[in-house]
Amino acid sequence: MKTNMELLDEKVSVWVQSAQFVKAKPGVYVLYDKNLEVIYIGESENLQKTFEKYVDQDFEDNSCKQKTRTYQRTFVENPKEKQKQMLEEYEKEHGKIPPCNAEDN
Repeated sequence: MKTNMELLDEKVSVWVQSAQFVKAKPGVYVLYDKNLEVIYIGESENLQKTFEKYVDQDFEDNSCKQKTRTYQRTFVENPKEKQKQMLEEYEKEHGKIPPCNAEDN
Protein backbone atom coordinates (compact mmCIF):
# COMPACT_ATOMS: atom_id res chain seq x y z
CA MET A 1 0.00 0.00 0.00
CA LYS A 2 1.41 3.39 -0.88
CA THR A 3 1.13 6.54 1.20
CA ASN A 4 0.15 9.88 -0.29
CA MET A 5 3.77 10.76 -0.96
CA GLU A 6 4.83 7.57 -2.74
CA LEU A 7 4.45 7.72 -6.50
CA LEU A 8 5.04 4.05 -7.33
CA ASP A 9 3.58 0.84 -5.95
CA GLU A 10 7.00 -0.71 -5.33
CA LYS A 11 8.42 -0.55 -1.84
CA VAL A 12 10.50 2.39 -0.72
CA SER A 13 14.15 1.37 -0.37
CA VAL A 14 17.01 2.96 1.53
CA TRP A 15 19.27 4.61 -1.05
CA VAL A 16 22.86 3.36 -0.76
CA GLN A 17 22.11 -0.01 0.84
CA SER A 18 20.05 -1.33 -2.05
CA ALA A 19 20.81 0.91 -5.02
CA GLN A 20 23.77 -1.28 -6.06
CA PHE A 21 21.52 -4.31 -6.50
CA VAL A 22 19.15 -2.93 -9.13
CA LYS A 23 18.91 -4.95 -12.35
CA ALA A 24 20.24 -3.66 -15.67
CA LYS A 25 16.80 -2.98 -17.13
CA PRO A 26 14.97 0.14 -18.36
CA GLY A 27 12.80 1.89 -15.81
CA VAL A 28 11.74 4.96 -13.91
CA TYR A 29 12.69 5.97 -10.40
CA VAL A 30 11.67 8.46 -7.74
CA LEU A 31 14.17 9.95 -5.29
CA TYR A 32 12.92 11.07 -1.86
CA ASP A 33 14.55 13.26 0.79
CA LYS A 34 14.60 12.55 4.53
CA ASN A 35 10.99 13.77 4.85
CA LEU A 36 9.84 11.39 2.09
CA GLU A 37 9.23 14.38 -0.18
CA VAL A 38 9.74 13.70 -3.89
CA ILE A 39 12.87 15.48 -5.07
CA TYR A 40 13.38 13.84 -8.49
CA ILE A 41 11.56 11.67 -11.00
CA GLY A 42 14.05 10.03 -13.33
CA GLU A 43 14.28 7.51 -16.13
CA SER A 44 16.99 5.28 -17.50
CA GLU A 45 17.47 2.70 -20.22
CA ASN A 46 19.68 0.86 -17.70
CA LEU A 47 18.80 1.47 -14.04
CA GLN A 48 21.81 -0.49 -12.80
CA LYS A 49 24.25 1.71 -14.73
CA THR A 50 22.52 4.94 -13.65
CA PHE A 51 22.37 3.93 -9.98
CA GLU A 52 25.99 2.70 -9.98
CA LYS A 53 27.08 6.07 -11.36
CA TYR A 54 25.00 7.90 -8.72
CA VAL A 55 26.47 5.77 -5.90
CA ASP A 56 30.09 5.92 -7.16
CA GLN A 57 30.02 9.64 -7.93
CA ASP A 58 27.66 10.80 -5.17
CA PHE A 59 25.02 11.88 -7.71
CA GLU A 60 27.70 13.47 -9.92
CA ASP A 61 28.06 16.24 -7.33
CA ASN A 62 24.44 17.31 -7.84
CA SER A 63 23.66 18.92 -4.47
CA CYS A 64 19.91 18.59 -5.02
CA LYS A 65 20.02 14.83 -5.65
CA GLN A 66 22.52 14.39 -2.79
CA LYS A 67 19.57 14.95 -0.41
CA THR A 68 18.29 11.49 -1.43
CA ARG A 69 17.62 9.12 1.46
CA THR A 70 15.17 6.65 -0.10
CA TYR A 71 13.91 5.78 -3.54
CA GLN A 72 11.43 3.74 -5.51
CA ARG A 73 11.94 2.22 -8.92
CA THR A 74 9.95 0.20 -11.39
CA PHE A 75 10.96 -1.48 -14.62
CA VAL A 76 9.11 -0.30 -17.73
CA GLU A 77 9.64 -0.75 -21.45
CA ASN A 78 9.26 2.97 -22.23
CA PRO A 79 11.01 4.90 -19.44
CA LYS A 80 11.08 8.33 -21.14
CA GLU A 81 7.34 8.19 -21.81
CA LYS A 82 6.57 6.96 -18.28
CA GLN A 83 8.77 9.70 -16.72
CA LYS A 84 6.98 12.35 -18.79
CA GLN A 85 3.60 11.02 -17.65
CA MET A 86 4.70 10.91 -13.99
CA LEU A 87 6.06 14.47 -14.16
CA GLU A 88 2.80 15.71 -15.69
CA GLU A 89 0.74 13.97 -13.00
CA TYR A 90 3.01 15.32 -10.25
CA GLU A 91 2.79 18.87 -11.62
CA LYS A 92 -0.99 18.65 -11.93
CA GLU A 93 -1.27 17.53 -8.29
CA HIS A 94 1.38 19.83 -6.76
CA GLY A 95 1.45 22.82 -9.11
CA LYS A 96 5.16 22.37 -9.77
CA ILE A 97 7.67 19.71 -10.77
CA PRO A 98 10.06 18.12 -8.21
CA PRO A 99 12.96 20.44 -7.24
CA CYS A 100 15.77 18.42 -8.83
CA ASN A 101 13.83 18.07 -12.10
CA ALA A 102 13.35 21.86 -12.07
CA GLU A 103 17.14 22.28 -11.70
CA ASP A 104 17.74 20.03 -14.71
CA ASN A 105 15.58 22.20 -17.00
